This record gives sequence, C-alpha cells and structure tokens, in this order.
Amino acid sequence: MAVYTQVPAEALDSFLSRYDVGTLVSAKGIAEGVENSNFLVETTQARFILTLYEKRVSEADLPYFLALKTHLADRGLPVPRPIVDREGRALQTLQGRPACLIEFLPGVSLGEPTPAHCRAAGEAMGQMHAALRDFDQVRENALNLAGWQRLAEACGARADEIAPGLAATIAEELAFLETNWPLDLPHSTIHADLFPDNVLVRGTKVTGLIDFYFACTDIRAYDLAVLHTSWAFSGDGATHFADRAAALDAGYAASHGLSADEAAAFNILARGACLRFLLTRTYDWLNTPADALVTRKDPLAYLRRLAHYRAA
Repeated sequence: MAVYTQVPAEALDSFLSRYDVGTLVSAKGIAEGVENSNFLVETTQARFILTLYEKRVSEADLPYFLALKTHLADRGLPVPRPIVDREGRALQTLQGRPACLIEFLPGVSLGEPTPAHCRAAGEAMGQMHAALRDFDQVRENALNLAGWQRLAEACGARADEIAPGLAATIAEELAFLETNWPLDLPHSTIHADLFPDNVLVRGTKVTGLIDFYFACTDIRAYDLAVLHTSWAFSGDGATHFADRAAALDAGYAASHGLSADEAAAFNILARGACLRFLLTRTYDWLNTPADALVTRKDPLAYLRRLAHYRAA
C-alpha cells in the first residue's frame, strides 16, 4: 500500500454518498507498500480501506481481483470483502483512478513472526487453496519467467548501482530457472504475495488475508514458496529460521499439503520466488519517484535469501 494520488475531503464525501456506509469522520493515507494509493477511512458506521488503483495495476484485471476476494469472503475466509454501492457496483472512479471501498478487518501485521504465527499462516494458505478449487477465473502471472526476463532487461547494468555484480547474479539465476522451472506441477489461483504485512493476526489467530493484487493462475506450490521466503527469514534476509520454515510446512500440511512432486521441486520454486522479489525491488529501487509517500524495500534482502537456496 502507498499514497500516490491525494483525495480531497470534498471528493471523498461525494464518493461515500454512493454507499450506505454513513458519513465521513476521518481519512488517513497508508504509506506501506508500493502498488496503489490506500486510505483508512472511518465513517459514522464503520472503518473501511479505500484503494485507488495506480498505473501499475491494469484496470482490466480489477474485476478478477474483486471477484476473487468476494469468492473467498463468501466461503468464510478472512478476506476483506469489496463493498458495493446502492447500484451493486464495487468498482468505482475517484480522482481519475479506478477505486474500490473495501471491508476493514481487525488485526495487526507482524514484523517478526514466531513459529506459532508461521503455522497459522501456513494453515490459512492451505485453507485458501482449498477454497479456490471452484474459482474458475484465470489471470496470467505477469511476474512469471518471461516477466522476470523483462524486468532484468529493464534494470540492466544499473542493477550494479545497488551492489557490484548484481546484474551478473540475476542473469545467472535466470538462466538456471529457465532450464529447471517445473512447469508440469499443478496450477491454481494463488495469492503470490502473502508476506507478513499481508496477513493480519490477533494473538496467533489469522484475522485477515489482504492485498490480492498480484493474485494469478500459476504453480500452486509456488505460493507456499513465496510464503517461505518472506516468513522464514530475518527482515534483512541474513538469517534463516528453520523452526519457522517447519511451522509453515506443518500448517500447510494440516489444511492442504504438498504432493511428492511439489515437495521435490520446492527449492527451485523458492529460488524463483527470491528472484521475483529481487527483481521487482531492484526495479522499484531504481525507478520509484523521490517524492512518493512510500518506503523502498531493500533488494539485497532477497539476494541474501537467494544465496541460502542456491547453497541448498
């Protein structure tokens, strides 16, 4: 989440008048993340998240994302439901951007999850995968192997501005994954970005799975690999926590589980997950506007994670 587009109070008042949600009490920009402009909105009835979709999110994909979140909410998953206006529309326009008012879920995200949190997150992911078996909409993963190649080309030699030799490491890893990527594993709808800051908890109970704007159709076990790379390491990527990794696996096994083929390919999937976030963070580091209300994320934290899986 972030704030790229400002929304004056008068425009927000007019926007909320389309809904049966009460009148505006307060609104505050949310500075976390890198994709969209987000605001915490409080009305006389409840709290909501207002999202304005920026250029990086294709407007054509928005009906898919909203249908996906509605599908999961309908099946009892802790996923924020898109709010519809009096005419039954969830997708709106505000300040020249596509926009949506979304249910606010209680809970906090974690900076340093414990093994108990990891088990709960793994179990929640398995429950999500089970609930998506009858979701029949399809969206190609724009950040697949071909997408990684495009990002690597866009960053080019400038990657070495972040760390000497980074461009060569990216090229080497791309070559390995292009040869070894396990395309024959089962595919399904996946979240593809379930970092600790996209999971809300109370105690060790998961109360929210949020930020589905990278969701797509891809290798199902890749989703668990993304979970591992984001939850089982220190924030700087320098330390791997085996107990967290084991807890993620135990939670996922309790609600869904991996096949033998998925388990055998898991290290390669984790290397792919590391490269994906190394590339997007590198691109953002080099291209995020200096005046954007957003904190750039360190690409080298994923270079260190990648080194762990390459050594394995």
